[in-house]
Amino acid sequence: MVVATAIAFLGALTAPWFYRWLGQAAGWVLAILPLSLTVYFASLLPAVLAGQTVRHSVAWVPSLGVNFSFYLDGLSLLFALLITGIGTFIVIYSGGYLKGHPDLGRFYLVILLFMASMLGLVLADNIVTLFVMWELTSLTSYLLIGFNHSEFKSRRAATQALLVTAGGGLALLAGLILLAGMGGSWEISELLSKGEVLRGHVLYLPALILVLLGAFTKSAQFPFHFWLPNAMEAPTPVSAYLHSATMVKAGVYLLARLQPALGGSEVWSAALMTFGLATLLTGATLTFRHTDLKRLLAYSTVAALGALVFTIGMVPLTDYYAAMGFATFLLAHSLYKGGLFMAAGAVDHEAGSRDVTQLAGLFRVMPLTGVAVVLAALSLAGLPPVLGFIGKEVLYVAALQAAPAWMVGLALLGFAVWAMLALLLVVPFFRGQPPQGVHEGPPSLWLGPMVLAGLGLLLGLFPGLYNPLAEAVASSVKGQAVAYHLKLWPGFNLALLLSLLTVLLGMGLYFLYPRLRAWMAQEPLPGPESAYVALLRGLMRAAVGVERLLQSGSLRAYLVWIFAGLVTLVGLALLRGGQVLWPGEASSPAPAQVLLLGLMLLGALFALRLRSHLAMVVVLGMVGAGVALVFLLQNAPDLSITQFLVETLTAILIALVLLQIRNIGPVPHGRWLDKAVALGFGGMVTLLMLGMLTQPLELHLSQFFAQKSLPEGFGRNIVNVILVDFRGLDTFGEITVVGLAGLGVWALLVKRHRGSSLSSRRKREEKP
Repeated sequence: MVVATAIAFLGALTAPWFYRWLGQAAGWVLAILPLSLTVYFASLLPAVLAGQTVRHSVAWVPSLGVNFSFYLDGLSLLFALLITGIGTFIVIYSGGYLKGHPDLGRFYLVILLFMASMLGLVLADNIVTLFVMWELTSLTSYLLIGFNHSEFKSRRAATQALLVTAGGGLALLAGLILLAGMGGSWEISELLSKGEVLRGHVLYLPALILVLLGAFTKSAQFPFHFWLPNAMEAPTPVSAYLHSATMVKAGVYLLARLQPALGGSEVWSAALMTFGLATLLTGATLTFRHTDLKRLLAYSTVAALGALVFTIGMVPLTDYYAAMGFATFLLAHSLYKGGLFMAAGAVDHEAGSRDVTQLAGLFRVMPLTGVAVVLAALSLAGLPPVLGFIGKEVLYVAALQAAPAWMVGLALLGFAVWAMLALLLVVPFFRGQPPQGVHEGPPSLWLGPMVLAGLGLLLGLFPGLYNPLAEAVASSVKGQAVAYHLKLWPGFNLALLLSLLTVLLGMGLYFLYPRLRAWMAQEPLPGPESAYVALLRGLMRAAVGVERLLQSGSLRAYLVWIFAGLVTLVGLALLRGGQVLWPGEASSPAPAQVLLLGLMLLGALFALRLRSHLAMVVVLGMVGAGVALVFLLQNAPDLSITQFLVETLTAILIALVLLQIRNIGPVPHGRWLDKAVALGFGGMVTLLMLGMLTQPLELHLSQFFAQKSLPEGFGRNIVNVILVDFRGLDTFGEITVVGLAGLGVWALLVKRHRGSSLSSRRKREEKP
């Protein structure tokens, strides 16, 4: 699996070269990559169906227990097959849909990187590996949603998706780190066996909230649902892939993966069922506001994601129905949603419109696409004999066992909207006359929809083909072995009655759709997206205010912030550590030292009264010279000479700079803030020194340099040996930095001189 994931990333990087070499045929060739990966994962089916788990690991940061660990069971295998299988048709479809686009090579690169990132996410067993892949899906989806970067709507939608999902990703990172600390392992497979330990931990609730925030933002759960419909600004291949098998299912996958570890508590089931049902109803309700095919399908995806989260919340409350319903509906939704999105793109590509109220008679001119839409719409509506019908039946049985009656009733309303949507999608193919010039698209546009819709029909007629994998998926989600036989005809029961009621209610909503759409099209009430916009504007205003405060262009302001920050942070650390004490065993200073310190203090106070910058530099230089004399009295002549040189050169350089500054004016007085910051900084340094004197003197490093300087550095001057040998690279780096800074200053001065000369020449030429 490590090799397969690496091949996926490396193959993505070669996509632009294949496109340059093969041109419009590149899509068919590049599809070999996901197809080969599909075959590879399909070859692992016998082992997984036999109850085995496949695990591969490569050391990454072994000292921290971080590895490139990959884990394959029923759940991750189903997702891997969906990602690579549907990805095969998406790559082929992209070549036909974006034919002639100048950035098609770049699109292949990003879509395949997106596939590889999602594949790594569902296979990851290490928390750090999972989070890295999680963030890669956010980054690559940002590039895909904003593919038409010249359009403002695309850029805005991409930014919105990135901000929402990345914000949730930060919360997820914190939650995963808490889980690792609570469970004592970075491996997810080990955490899954410690459910009782995690649920009984005092940090269970904070960790759960953080994980749910990350999953809810990624899978567009209420109130974070708004970014997903806005992402329809992306090209149709992106929308089809995003909604069927990849990014929006990442949060659902994470919840299903962690269900054995975090599930089983009341707060888990209550949170997932509540937010899942709210998302289901929100997506279903907002469907009435649109007539665009992609928008209609997007809001149905929001509702479907809510249904999946609702189902995961029911898993601990039922024996096996919820887990089997999740496994069945997950596959059914991926098949029909991918097919419907690609069919919608084909209609738009050939007919030039996605408005269901404007399309008519398409089956006569697009029969292959029409067959795919009819089969996929049957699965969307939950009608036999397709897989969507079986999935909905099992969901109803699970809801009747685990959810209160009012929740079942609200879920029925959401499912009824899907039945209405199925009619909205099918009717334009059979009603009215087709537009002039519309015809069936190339095979690249109808192959994917036909295969995906056909698989939904095949698995609906013969559910036994999927039953073993569904049991493996359900066992992974449940955390224990699940055995259940999927049936196309479940017999007469309450779930079947609810299905019939769902279809009848959906038909009624279809006839009421024009009136409901007119009513819903009115000015909407402020919602989560309005809150997002307000929050974003507030953050921008705050950023502008902070920028004006910190980046004022005033050197004085910069120094005030730097020194005030140092005083605050270091002062708090000293006070918290309790090390601000006068050393009791310190020796009394010599009279010469007291005299020098007194002169230095008088010089500093005298400098405060000066009005001339040059005079202040000279007086402060005298203070530095006093420090050099203190070093000399302490038998450190090398430090004393260094201090003298530094103070002399500093005074000369500052004086030269001051002479070049015009209109500098006198030194301002009466700035109490400057005095307070200076006093605080000096006091902080004094306390720091006193605190250091209270600590025992550690001579280990000094003894090391004293012992090694002569035999290894061949020098008796220990300081020189440290700078030249032991810290040679450090010293070389410092010299390089100073040299580059000098070159930069010299270049600026030369440019200024040339600019002044050129300006003077132009003035002379302009004179008559």
